[in-house]
Amino acid sequence: MKKILFSIIMLIPTISFSQQVLKGVIMDKSYPKDNQGVFGANVYWLNTNVGTTTNEKGSFSIPYKKEYKKLVISYVGYKTDTITVTSLSPIRHYIIPENQLEEVQITSRKQATQKSFLKTANVFTVNSEELLKAACCNLAESFETNPSIDVHFSDALTGTRQIQMLGLKSPYLLITQENIPSIRGAAQVFGLTFTPGTWVESIQITKGAGSVINGYESISGQINAELVKPLTDKRFFVNAYGSLGGRLELNTHFNQKVSDKWQTGLYVHGNYRGEKFDRNDDGFLDNPLMNQVNVMNRWQYIDAEKGWVSFINLRYMDDSKQTGQIDFDPDIDRGTTNAWGGEIDTKRLDVSTKIGYVFPELPYQSFGFQLAYSNHQQDSYFGLRDYNIEHQSIYSNLLFNSIIGDTRNKFTTGISFTHDGYAELVETTNYNRVENSLGTFFEYAYDNLENFSFTAGLRVDTHNLLGTFVTPRFHFRYVPWEKATLRFSFGQGRKSANIFAENQQLFSSSRQINVQSAGGKIYGLDPEVAWNYGVSLLQGFRLFERKGNITFDFYRSHFQNQVVVDWENPQQISFYNLDGSSYANSFQLEVNHSIAEFFNVRLAYKYYDIEIDYNSGKLSKPLTPNHRFFANVGYETKKGLKGNQWKFDATYNFIGEQRLPNTSSNPVQYRLPENSNSYSLLNAQITKVFSKKFEVYIGGENITNLRQKNPILASDNPFGNNFDSTIIYAPVFGRMFYSGLRFKID
Repeated sequence: MKKILFSIIMLIPTISFSQQVLKGVIMDKSYPKDNQGVFGANVYWLNTNVGTTTNEKGSFSIPYKKEYKKLVISYVGYKTDTITVTSLSPIRHYIIPENQLEEVQITSRKQATQKSFLKTANVFTVNSEELLKAACCNLAESFETNPSIDVHFSDALTGTRQIQMLGLKSPYLLITQENIPSIRGAAQVFGLTFTPGTWVESIQITKGAGSVINGYESISGQINAELVKPLTDKRFFVNAYGSLGGRLELNTHFNQKVSDKWQTGLYVHGNYRGEKFDRNDDGFLDNPLMNQVNVMNRWQYIDAEKGWVSFINLRYMDDSKQTGQIDFDPDIDRGTTNAWGGEIDTKRLDVSTKIGYVFPELPYQSFGFQLAYSNHQQDSYFGLRDYNIEHQSIYSNLLFNSIIGDTRNKFTTGISFTHDGYAELVETTNYNRVENSLGTFFEYAYDNLENFSFTAGLRVDTHNLLGTFVTPRFHFRYVPWEKATLRFSFGQGRKSANIFAENQQLFSSSRQINVQSAGGKIYGLDPEVAWNYGVSLLQGFRLFERKGNITFDFYRSHFQNQVVVDWENPQQISFYNLDGSSYANSFQLEVNHSIAEFFNVRLAYKYYDIEIDYNSGKLSKPLTPNHRFFANVGYETKKGLKGNQWKFDATYNFIGEQRLPNTSSNPVQYRLPENSNSYSLLNAQITKVFSKKFEVYIGGENITNLRQKNPILASDNPFGNNFDSTIIYAPVFGRMFYSGLRFKID
């Protein structure tokens, strides 16, 4: 995972006052005349845990001992080289893209999900190869082939996918784009669908307590999406997609070099669904009608000689959805009981800039500045209920990186400021507020460059509504034996609960809203505070002369205070502060193995133990299975001389039974059992690569056609007291096949 400062600024271990160091620069063989170094290449000594990465100039410095002889250089999409080192003379080495290699030189498929044995935190990277295993039309759909993230539908009407990690839903995750918090506040429910999949270069997922550098809100982990860069993305790219579910999408990328130091990219996304489906004959659309236009312009600046790097992002999105009964006409039926329907119109503007400076004579020392502004405006109604929210946000972060003594001791410190202004209308009640937060942080990292490292961070924030508080985070890594990495972490997080924005599915029901005030300053509720503890063991192995790894994870999130979302009364939804205990235990066992050349297998089992003290007593969390099993297999043929190739991928999910919210007080025909049935899902995709420029793909989701029976309670009387579309534990639409094409020019 790229360091927290910027996607292009990294704390580089170079000068050591007590150690000998080897210096060098890594260049791209494809662009020898540009004299441009490769940023983020991995450099390490063979059969050791001593390694580093190149800075934005392609330079590196790595500790040296006379017994070190073989230096390994690797970079995603490039051939891995091993060179012999006999002296401390600076190295200048060119790496070669894989697509320029002869066919016989490629011996295995590069892992699309990369787990590090060297990083202190439990972080793994999902690169673009993994994202292409599925249709991946937006960020919410990017996790279908990842066992650490659970993907589910929030309700039976909007077709919106939500994610969970460690048994907690997405508001307990810190979701960032290029390390700037992005999907939060008003964007919690639909925000993941606002980032097209083709814009994503890679995703870094951190389990457990994150870094204090990014703020205090992370509880269960962090997801950071790195977007494609004008400098490294294709000069021209187009992706067209269509499904039998009536969904059409088009993505185009245009990248241009403006000068020696400036690059720019224009990225345009559009999706449309205008066809109505009601496969279960309940009178309601299985998927909403929708239309989205999304445009982003990026500018990238690099002055390698002076050490300056910068990004400027401008983005605008207009998204509209119509849901409800299949014969609902918004021009005629809105505000009446003729037919039940709703519309969700969202307009969002994002502007951000990142500036970084690496001291030319002290490459281990750098500073950076991040500044972002967003305006999110959602106007919506669900039947006879209105919900409108406007959220204006400002985020700024100033950071400084350096060392203490030598490169084994590093630190990052800085100051951050956030502003959030909310104007929220819930039916006929206005909930307006302003949140301002000023914080400072310090994070110290120690690495003995062999078998032990830890990171300790502390931040202090002053918030106009939450008060002044301290957030500690700690990560520990130890190598107990060969090819093993043991990690431990703990940390605290807190957040103000946006109870309506995070639970918008409640409006698609007849439930009455009950907010039980505790005298707090946000909806009358106190903030959520939780501790997260985790331990992880990553063990590498070789089986049948092929590499593999196995991971054991256990994490526990324990709430000191929580805003409980209580669905146990089918006639209302209640929000109140926790009185008792609430915890989420998560265990995961995962195995990855290349069982044959170009043939990879990933298996995972997850167990959740989640309990909350409700007003009615202690209960397990509803709509969360205790048991999950995941399997993914991928196979590629060898590339031909023109780059032609076949790719096959299949993903299987078993989801165990789930406790359903209590419906015993409903009329008999609208009651549900205490638990759902377990079920299985199967997705698959086949890609034919015709050349380096052109490929097509076909695939299917939910191929076994699993559908939840009666997903909408009282669909025959949507304006009655028992109407409810929120109890969703399985797909509504059934099987869906799709196809698409990709065309690119380097």
